[in-house]
Formats: sequence, structure tokens, C-alpha cells
Amino acid sequence: MDELLSILKGICPKVDFVNEKKLIDDGILDSFDIISIVNELNEHYDIEIDVDDLEPDNFNTVEAMLELIEKLRNE
Repeated sequence: MDELLSILKGICPKVDFVNEKKLIDDGILDSFDIISIVNELNEHYDIEIDVDDLEPDNFNTVEAMLELIEKLRNE
């Protein structure tokens, strides 16, 4: 979790990833932020987040992002 938070803070330093629970639904992250996050996560964790994974539920919380990463790493 700390590693993921560090990556996210590097991309969006002003976002409170720990406490926000609707990063997408509330418009806290925009499409550019999501593209940057997806690219960084793909590279850092050696995974492939594809179009089917680009659902708000996968990116609304840091916990959801971590769950997605773990799921993709186990495939």
C-alpha cells in the first residue's frame, strides 16, 4: 500500500488518496490523471491494465487500485 501511495502522490501530489473514496465519481481525478496513473502502474508493477479495467470502481479508492493490481499480477 505504501508503495502505491508513493506512486500516486508522485503523479497527483495534492490528492488525499488515503481518505478520498470517490476519486472518479467526484471528479478529483481527471482523464489525464487516470492515463498517467495507468501508465505508471503498468510499468512499475509489470501489469497490463486494459480498457475493460478502466471502470470508476477500479479507481475510486486506493484500495480498489491495489485490488486491481493484485488481481492482474495473479493472472
